[in-house]
Amino acid sequence: MPLDLRGAWQDLLRRRPAFRESLGVCGDLVEAWALWTPERPRRLDWSEAQCRARWERGIPLLAEAPTAASPAEIEDLLGTVLELLTPLDESRAGAVQRLAEAWDRGGLGLVAFLPSKGRLGDGSAERESGLEPEFVGLAGCVALRPALESYFAGVRDYRTDDTWSLGVCPYCGAPPAFADIVEDGQRRLACHHCGGGWTFPRVKCPFCGETESKRLVRLDPGEREEGYAIAACQACRAYVKELDRRTRWNGGPPLVEDWGSPHFDVAARRQDYWRGVPVPVQLARA
Repeated sequence: MPLDLRGAWQDLLRRRPAFRESLGVCGDLVEAWALWTPERPRRLDWSEAQCRARWERGIPLLAEAPTAASPAEIEDLLGTVLELLTPLDESRAGAVQRLAEAWDRGGLGLVAFLPSKGRLGDGSAERESGLEPEFVGLAGCVALRPALESYFAGVRDYRTDDTWSLGVCPYCGAPPAFADIVEDGQRRLACHHCGGGWTFPRVKCPFCGETESKRLVRLDPGEREEGYAIAACQACRAYVKELDRRTRWNGGPPLVEDWGSPHFDVAARRQDYWRGVPVPVQLARA
């Protein structure tokens, strides 16, 4: 089943029409997902006991799971993603070409784009191409999202709040990209790489583990919108955008809300904060 967020994306643009032109690449990426239809999507067929055994050891499932996709299965989508992201800054064109050539000759594999401990990918794509980690991280996230979302579909319900307490995705190991405050007031972190989600303390930084409330702050976005916030940590200077679903009940999926609020990212970057998972606005020429 394709990953189809087109309706949710159009709903967001109706709420924020001023962003329609500047976020055109995001709509193109969403369209590319909807058109990705592998013949035989892979599924992780582990039992609940097998999944929980990894989680109890603090191991994301992808770290020990069978291959989630083959290079051939994501090649077309990766090519489309590179074509769509390159115009954001044409000065990267040569580096993107080197990346594509390295992929074609087999010099790069999926590990170049999969989440790994402490980073996105294994660094080989950056070494082969000269591209910055932000570009490679976003390209990998978009190219792999449909395959990973399908791969973990059968094991999502095995996770409970008491099985995972780390600040990375329990399924693929990627850092959080967005956060929701749900009906019971809990914070639910969202993974853009595989579509997973997990609960995490509101008074704790998922990136460095800081729990001192004075160092966990809300940044001033310059333009306030009810229900939206920028949660930042003064210890490690990381941030994640939050949406209070109790107030914004009509909000879209986490990725849609994240990509559709670039003004908050600009505000956070101007205050010298960074985020764990890149968004398209970061790749655009200043």
